[in-house]
Amino acid sequence: MKMIKTTCVIALLGAVLNLSAASTRTPPPTRDPHSPGYVTATELPDGAVPPVDTDGNFILGPTHRPAPEMATNALQGTVYEFTMNSADSKIFPGIAREPGTFGTPDTNDPAQLIVTTSHPAPYTRKVAVYVPKDYVPGTAAPFIVGADGPDKFLFTALDNLILAKKIPGMIAISIGNGSGDAQGSERGLEYDTMSGKYAEFVEQEVLPLVEKNCHVTLTKNPAARATMGGSSGGSCALIMAWYHPELYHRVLTYSGTFVNQQWPHNEETPHGAWGFHETLIPNSPAKPIRLWLEVGDRDNLNSNAMRDGMHDWVMANENMAKVLAAKNYHYQFVFARNAGHTDRAVKQQTLPEALEWLWKDYPPVAK
Repeated sequence: MKMIKTTCVIALLGAVLNLSAASTRTPPPTRDPHSPGYVTATELPDGAVPPVDTDGNFILGPTHRPAPEMATNALQGTVYEFTMNSADSKIFPGIAREPGTFGTPDTNDPAQLIVTTSHPAPYTRKVAVYVPKDYVPGTAAPFIVGADGPDKFLFTALDNLILAKKIPGMIAISIGNGSGDAQGSERGLEYDTMSGKYAEFVEQEVLPLVEKNCHVTLTKNPAARATMGGSSGGSCALIMAWYHPELYHRVLTYSGTFVNQQWPHNEETPHGAWGFHETLIPNSPAKPIRLWLEVGDRDNLNSNAMRDGMHDWVMANENMAKVLAAKNYHYQFVFARNAGHTDRAVKQQTLPEALEWLWKDYPPVAK
Protein backbone atom coordinates (compact mmCIF):
# COMPACT_ATOMS: atom_id res chain seq x y z
CA MET A 1 0.00 0.00 0.00
CA LYS A 2 2.81 2.41 0.81
CA MET A 3 4.32 1.79 -2.61
CA ILE A 4 0.98 2.54 -4.26
CA LYS A 5 0.64 5.78 -2.32
CA THR A 6 4.19 6.80 -3.19
CA THR A 7 3.63 6.04 -6.86
CA CYS A 8 0.44 8.10 -6.83
CA VAL A 9 2.22 11.02 -5.19
CA ILE A 10 5.03 10.89 -7.74
CA ALA A 11 2.54 10.73 -10.61
CA LEU A 12 0.58 13.64 -9.17
CA LEU A 13 3.76 15.66 -8.67
CA GLY A 14 4.77 14.97 -12.26
CA ALA A 15 1.38 16.15 -13.51
CA VAL A 16 1.64 19.33 -11.45
CA LEU A 17 5.13 20.02 -12.76
CA ASN A 18 3.96 19.47 -16.34
CA LEU A 19 1.06 21.87 -15.84
CA SER A 20 3.40 24.39 -14.26
CA ALA A 21 5.83 24.14 -17.14
CA ALA A 22 3.00 24.60 -19.63
CA SER A 23 1.64 27.63 -17.78
CA THR A 24 5.06 29.30 -17.52
CA ARG A 25 6.19 28.54 -21.07
CA THR A 26 7.48 31.69 -22.70
CA PRO A 27 4.99 32.83 -25.34
CA PRO A 28 6.33 33.51 -28.84
CA PRO A 29 7.65 37.05 -29.27
CA THR A 30 5.81 39.53 -31.49
CA ARG A 31 7.74 39.87 -34.73
CA ASP A 32 7.92 43.09 -36.74
CA PRO A 33 7.00 42.50 -40.41
CA HIS A 34 9.68 45.04 -41.36
CA SER A 35 12.47 43.15 -39.58
CA PRO A 36 15.80 42.80 -41.41
CA GLY A 37 15.74 39.79 -43.68
CA TYR A 38 11.96 39.76 -44.07
CA VAL A 39 10.34 40.32 -47.45
CA THR A 40 9.24 43.77 -48.55
CA ALA A 41 5.46 43.85 -48.22
CA THR A 42 2.54 46.18 -48.85
CA GLU A 43 1.03 47.48 -45.60
CA LEU A 44 -2.76 47.38 -45.87
CA PRO A 45 -5.17 49.67 -44.01
CA ASP A 46 -6.38 48.12 -40.78
CA GLY A 47 -9.25 45.76 -41.50
CA ALA A 48 -8.44 45.39 -45.19
CA VAL A 49 -7.43 42.19 -47.00
CA PRO A 50 -5.26 41.89 -50.12
CA PRO A 51 -6.82 42.37 -53.56
CA VAL A 52 -7.97 39.11 -55.10
CA ASP A 53 -6.22 39.78 -58.41
CA THR A 54 -2.73 40.67 -57.14
CA ASP A 55 0.25 38.47 -56.26
CA GLY A 56 2.91 39.41 -53.72
CA ASN A 57 3.44 40.15 -50.02
CA PHE A 58 0.96 41.93 -47.74
CA ILE A 59 0.71 43.01 -44.09
CA LEU A 60 -2.72 43.22 -42.47
CA GLY A 61 -4.20 43.85 -39.04
CA PRO A 62 -4.13 44.46 -36.14
CA THR A 63 -7.94 44.26 -36.33
CA HIS A 64 -9.46 41.03 -37.68
CA ARG A 65 -13.19 41.23 -38.34
CA PRO A 66 -14.94 38.30 -40.06
CA ALA A 67 -15.48 38.74 -43.77
CA PRO A 68 -19.12 39.11 -44.84
CA GLU A 69 -18.99 35.65 -46.38
CA MET A 70 -18.24 34.16 -42.96
CA ALA A 71 -21.53 35.27 -41.44
CA THR A 72 -23.30 32.31 -39.90
CA ASN A 73 -26.18 31.17 -42.02
CA ALA A 74 -27.80 27.95 -43.13
CA LEU A 75 -25.75 26.33 -45.86
CA GLN A 76 -27.35 26.12 -49.31
CA GLY A 77 -25.23 23.07 -50.05
CA THR A 78 -25.22 19.68 -48.34
CA VAL A 79 -22.65 18.26 -45.93
CA TYR A 80 -22.10 14.50 -45.79
CA GLU A 81 -20.06 12.76 -43.11
CA PHE A 82 -18.54 9.30 -42.80
CA THR A 83 -15.86 7.60 -40.70
CA MET A 84 -12.71 5.78 -41.78
CA ASN A 85 -10.97 3.13 -39.65
CA SER A 86 -7.25 2.46 -39.59
CA ALA A 87 -7.90 -1.27 -39.99
CA ASP A 88 -9.14 -0.56 -43.53
CA SER A 89 -6.06 1.44 -44.58
CA LYS A 90 -3.17 -0.18 -46.45
CA ILE A 91 -1.18 3.08 -46.41
CA PHE A 92 -1.67 4.35 -42.83
CA PRO A 93 -2.42 1.42 -40.48
CA GLY A 94 -1.80 3.66 -37.45
CA ILE A 95 0.83 4.73 -34.92
CA ALA A 96 0.77 6.75 -31.69
CA ARG A 97 3.30 8.30 -29.31
CA GLU A 98 2.89 7.56 -25.62
CA PRO A 99 1.08 10.40 -23.77
CA GLY A 100 3.39 12.80 -21.97
CA THR A 101 6.43 11.84 -24.05
CA PHE A 102 8.16 13.66 -26.89
CA GLY A 103 11.68 12.77 -27.95
CA THR A 104 15.36 13.62 -27.50
CA PRO A 105 17.53 15.59 -29.91
CA ASP A 106 20.36 13.51 -31.33
CA THR A 107 23.59 14.65 -29.66
CA ASN A 108 25.43 14.14 -32.95
CA ASP A 109 22.85 16.07 -34.98
CA PRO A 110 20.34 18.38 -33.27
CA ALA A 111 18.30 18.40 -36.49
CA GLN A 112 17.27 14.82 -35.71
CA LEU A 113 14.83 13.86 -32.97
CA ILE A 114 15.07 10.41 -31.41
CA VAL A 115 11.60 9.09 -30.55
CA THR A 116 11.45 5.78 -28.72
CA THR A 117 7.84 5.83 -27.50
CA SER A 118 6.00 5.55 -30.81
CA HIS A 119 4.23 2.29 -31.54
CA PRO A 120 1.46 0.82 -33.72
CA ALA A 121 -2.01 1.97 -32.63
CA PRO A 122 -5.49 2.06 -34.19
CA TYR A 123 -7.40 5.25 -35.00
CA THR A 124 -10.60 6.48 -36.62
CA ARG A 125 -11.01 9.63 -38.67
CA LYS A 126 -14.07 11.60 -39.70
CA VAL A 127 -14.46 12.88 -43.25
CA ALA A 128 -16.91 15.71 -43.97
CA VAL A 129 -17.82 16.59 -47.55
CA TYR A 130 -19.53 19.78 -48.71
CA VAL A 131 -21.47 19.51 -51.98
CA PRO A 132 -22.78 22.78 -53.46
CA LYS A 133 -26.49 23.22 -54.06
CA ASP A 134 -26.22 23.38 -57.84
CA TYR A 135 -23.99 20.34 -58.29
CA VAL A 136 -25.24 18.24 -61.19
CA PRO A 137 -24.84 14.50 -60.49
CA GLY A 138 -22.42 12.87 -62.91
CA THR A 139 -20.53 16.10 -63.54
CA ALA A 140 -16.79 15.97 -62.81
CA ALA A 141 -16.50 18.70 -60.17
CA PRO A 142 -13.54 20.81 -59.02
CA PHE A 143 -12.66 20.22 -55.38
CA ILE A 144 -10.50 21.23 -52.44
CA VAL A 145 -9.02 18.80 -49.91
CA GLY A 146 -8.61 20.20 -46.38
CA ALA A 147 -6.60 18.85 -43.44
CA ASP A 148 -7.66 18.61 -39.78
CA GLY A 149 -11.33 18.48 -40.65
CA PRO A 150 -14.19 18.92 -40.36
CA ASP A 151 -13.70 22.61 -41.24
CA LYS A 152 -16.99 24.48 -40.94
CA PHE A 153 -15.30 27.80 -41.82
CA LEU A 154 -14.35 26.35 -45.20
CA PHE A 155 -17.87 25.15 -45.90
CA THR A 156 -19.38 28.53 -44.98
CA ALA A 157 -16.91 30.50 -47.11
CA LEU A 158 -17.37 28.22 -50.12
CA ASP A 159 -21.17 28.24 -49.86
CA ASN A 160 -21.34 32.04 -49.95
CA LEU A 161 -18.62 32.53 -52.55
CA ILE A 162 -20.21 30.00 -54.88
CA LEU A 163 -23.63 31.61 -54.41
CA ALA A 164 -22.11 35.00 -55.32
CA LYS A 165 -20.38 33.39 -58.33
CA LYS A 166 -16.98 34.59 -57.12
CA ILE A 167 -15.50 31.10 -57.43
CA PRO A 168 -16.51 28.02 -59.42
CA GLY A 169 -18.87 25.53 -57.84
CA MET A 170 -16.71 22.98 -56.07
CA ILE A 171 -16.77 20.16 -53.57
CA ALA A 172 -14.85 20.43 -50.29
CA ILE A 173 -13.41 17.29 -48.69
CA SER A 174 -12.41 17.98 -45.08
CA ILE A 175 -10.42 15.04 -43.69
CA GLY A 176 -9.76 14.44 -40.01
CA ASN A 177 -6.21 13.52 -39.03
CA GLY A 178 -5.20 10.19 -37.55
CA SER A 179 -4.64 11.68 -34.04
CA GLY A 180 -1.70 13.06 -32.08
CA ASP A 181 0.75 15.74 -33.16
CA ALA A 182 4.35 16.10 -34.32
CA GLN A 183 7.07 13.45 -34.37
CA GLY A 184 6.01 9.91 -33.52
CA SER A 185 2.28 10.56 -33.96
CA GLU A 186 -0.08 9.50 -36.72
CA ARG A 187 -0.87 13.13 -37.58
CA GLY A 188 2.83 13.93 -37.76
CA LEU A 189 3.49 10.92 -39.96
CA GLU A 190 0.70 11.90 -42.32
CA TYR A 191 1.32 15.64 -42.51
CA ASP A 192 5.07 16.20 -41.96
CA THR A 193 6.52 13.39 -44.09
CA MET A 194 8.22 14.74 -47.20
CA SER A 195 6.85 12.31 -49.75
CA GLY A 196 3.82 11.68 -51.91
CA LYS A 197 2.39 9.18 -49.43
CA TYR A 198 -0.43 11.30 -47.99
CA ALA A 199 -1.58 12.45 -51.44
CA GLU A 200 -1.60 8.80 -52.47
CA PHE A 201 -3.65 7.91 -49.39
CA VAL A 202 -6.20 10.58 -50.32
CA GLU A 203 -6.27 9.50 -53.96
CA GLN A 204 -6.54 5.76 -53.34
CA GLU A 205 -8.46 5.49 -50.08
CA VAL A 206 -10.41 8.71 -49.45
CA LEU A 207 -11.63 10.01 -52.81
CA PRO A 208 -13.25 6.72 -53.89
CA LEU A 209 -15.26 6.73 -50.64
CA VAL A 210 -16.25 10.36 -51.23
CA GLU A 211 -17.58 9.53 -54.68
CA LYS A 212 -19.40 6.45 -53.39
CA ASN A 213 -20.88 7.89 -50.18
CA CYS A 214 -21.69 11.38 -51.44
CA HIS A 215 -22.84 10.51 -54.97
CA VAL A 216 -20.41 12.86 -56.69
CA THR A 217 -17.81 12.67 -59.45
CA LEU A 218 -14.46 14.33 -58.79
CA THR A 219 -12.38 15.86 -61.56
CA LYS A 220 -9.01 14.45 -62.56
CA ASN A 221 -7.83 17.86 -63.81
CA PRO A 222 -5.03 19.09 -61.46
CA ALA A 223 -5.87 22.73 -62.27
CA ALA A 224 -9.29 22.10 -60.77
CA ARG A 225 -7.96 20.47 -57.57
CA ALA A 226 -6.73 22.33 -54.46
CA THR A 227 -5.28 21.46 -51.06
CA MET A 228 -5.55 23.39 -47.82
CA GLY A 229 -4.42 23.25 -44.20
CA GLY A 230 -3.06 25.01 -41.14
CA SER A 231 0.16 24.32 -39.23
CA SER A 232 1.35 20.80 -40.19
CA GLY A 233 -1.80 20.56 -42.27
CA GLY A 234 -0.44 23.52 -44.22
CA SER A 235 2.90 21.91 -44.91
CA CYS A 236 0.97 18.77 -45.86
CA ALA A 237 -1.08 20.77 -48.36
CA LEU A 238 2.08 21.89 -50.16
CA ILE A 239 3.70 18.45 -49.84
CA MET A 240 0.71 16.94 -51.65
CA ALA A 241 1.07 19.30 -54.61
CA TRP A 242 4.88 19.27 -54.64
CA TYR A 243 5.24 15.51 -54.87
CA HIS A 244 2.14 15.05 -57.03
CA PRO A 245 1.74 18.12 -59.27
CA GLU A 246 -0.16 15.89 -61.69
CA LEU A 247 -2.88 15.81 -59.00
CA TYR A 248 -2.94 19.31 -57.44
CA HIS A 249 -2.06 22.82 -58.63
CA ARG A 250 -3.58 25.02 -55.90
CA VAL A 251 -2.47 25.30 -52.26
CA LEU A 252 -3.75 27.39 -49.32
CA THR A 253 -1.92 27.44 -45.96
CA TYR A 254 -2.25 29.10 -42.55
CA SER A 255 0.87 29.14 -40.33
CA GLY A 256 2.42 26.46 -42.52
CA THR A 257 4.85 24.20 -40.63
CA PHE A 258 7.65 24.71 -43.11
CA VAL A 259 10.09 23.72 -40.38
CA ASN A 260 12.14 20.66 -39.42
CA GLN A 261 9.43 18.37 -38.05
CA GLN A 262 9.66 15.27 -40.25
CA TRP A 263 9.96 11.89 -38.53
CA PRO A 264 11.38 9.33 -39.16
CA HIS A 265 14.55 10.97 -40.47
CA ASN A 266 15.06 10.86 -44.23
CA GLU A 267 18.50 11.51 -45.73
CA GLU A 268 16.91 12.75 -48.97
CA THR A 269 15.12 15.53 -47.07
CA PRO A 270 17.14 15.75 -43.83
CA HIS A 271 15.52 19.01 -42.67
CA GLY A 272 11.91 18.08 -43.37
CA ALA A 273 9.65 20.84 -44.70
CA TRP A 274 12.34 23.44 -43.85
CA GLY A 275 13.91 22.02 -47.00
CA PHE A 276 11.19 23.62 -49.15
CA HIS A 277 12.74 27.08 -48.82
CA GLU A 278 16.25 25.89 -48.03
CA THR A 279 16.88 23.73 -51.12
CA LEU A 280 13.85 22.20 -52.85
CA ILE A 281 12.14 25.28 -54.32
CA PRO A 282 15.38 27.22 -55.05
CA ASN A 283 17.04 24.24 -56.75
CA SER A 284 14.09 22.86 -58.70
CA PRO A 285 12.32 24.06 -61.86
CA ALA A 286 9.15 25.94 -60.96
CA LYS A 287 6.16 23.64 -60.63
CA PRO A 288 2.58 24.53 -61.72
CA ILE A 289 1.55 25.44 -58.18
CA ARG A 290 -0.40 28.52 -57.13
CA LEU A 291 0.13 29.15 -53.39
CA TRP A 292 -1.57 31.38 -50.80
CA LEU A 293 0.16 31.44 -47.41
CA GLU A 294 -0.22 33.27 -44.09
CA VAL A 295 1.74 33.67 -40.86
CA GLY A 296 1.03 35.56 -37.62
CA ASP A 297 3.35 37.99 -35.87
CA ARG A 298 3.15 35.82 -32.72
CA ASP A 299 3.48 32.54 -34.57
CA ASN A 300 5.45 29.61 -33.20
CA LEU A 301 9.14 29.86 -32.35
CA ASN A 302 11.14 26.86 -31.05
CA SER A 303 8.02 25.25 -29.66
CA ASN A 304 9.74 21.97 -28.79
CA ALA A 305 12.98 20.57 -27.38
CA MET A 306 14.99 20.89 -30.59
CA ARG A 307 17.23 23.94 -30.94
CA ASP A 308 18.35 23.40 -34.50
CA GLY A 309 17.60 26.89 -35.85
CA MET A 310 14.83 25.43 -38.01
CA HIS A 311 11.78 25.90 -35.78
CA ASP A 312 10.77 29.51 -36.39
CA TRP A 313 7.40 29.54 -38.17
CA VAL A 314 7.60 33.24 -39.06
CA MET A 315 11.05 32.99 -40.59
CA ALA A 316 10.06 29.80 -42.40
CA ASN A 317 7.08 31.50 -44.05
CA GLU A 318 9.08 34.65 -44.79
CA ASN A 319 11.67 32.44 -46.47
CA MET A 320 8.93 30.74 -48.44
CA ALA A 321 7.81 34.10 -49.82
CA LYS A 322 11.39 34.91 -50.85
CA VAL A 323 12.01 31.72 -52.76
CA LEU A 324 8.57 31.70 -54.38
CA ALA A 325 9.18 35.21 -55.68
CA ALA A 326 12.66 34.28 -56.92
CA LYS A 327 11.25 31.37 -58.93
CA ASN A 328 8.34 33.48 -60.30
CA TYR A 329 5.57 31.46 -58.68
CA HIS A 330 2.06 32.86 -58.52
CA TYR A 331 1.74 33.35 -54.76
CA GLN A 332 0.18 35.65 -52.18
CA PHE A 333 1.80 35.94 -48.75
CA VAL A 334 -0.04 37.51 -45.81
CA PHE A 335 1.74 38.62 -42.62
CA ALA A 336 -0.94 39.15 -39.96
CA ARG A 337 -0.35 41.57 -37.10
CA ASN A 338 -1.87 40.73 -33.69
CA ALA A 339 -2.13 37.06 -34.62
CA GLY A 340 -1.02 33.74 -33.21
CA HIS A 341 -0.55 30.30 -34.70
CA THR A 342 -3.39 29.35 -37.08
CA ASP A 343 -5.26 32.34 -35.73
CA ARG A 344 -9.03 31.82 -35.80
CA ALA A 345 -9.89 35.51 -36.28
CA VAL A 346 -7.41 35.90 -39.12
CA LYS A 347 -8.88 32.88 -40.88
CA GLN A 348 -12.40 34.30 -40.61
CA GLN A 349 -11.14 37.60 -42.00
CA THR A 350 -9.06 36.25 -44.89
CA LEU A 351 -10.41 32.87 -46.01
CA PRO A 352 -12.92 34.21 -48.59
CA GLU A 353 -10.25 36.44 -50.18
CA ALA A 354 -7.74 33.58 -50.10
CA LEU A 355 -10.14 31.22 -51.86
CA GLU A 356 -11.09 33.79 -54.46
CA TRP A 357 -7.40 34.55 -55.17
CA LEU A 358 -6.59 30.83 -55.28
CA TRP A 359 -9.11 30.21 -58.06
CA LYS A 360 -8.69 33.55 -59.87
CA ASP A 361 -7.09 32.08 -62.99
CA TYR A 362 -9.62 29.25 -63.29
CA PRO A 363 -12.09 29.45 -66.22
CA PRO A 364 -14.56 32.23 -65.38
CA VAL A 365 -17.84 31.42 -63.72
CA ALA A 366 -20.90 32.04 -65.88
CA LYS A 367 -23.05 34.86 -64.50
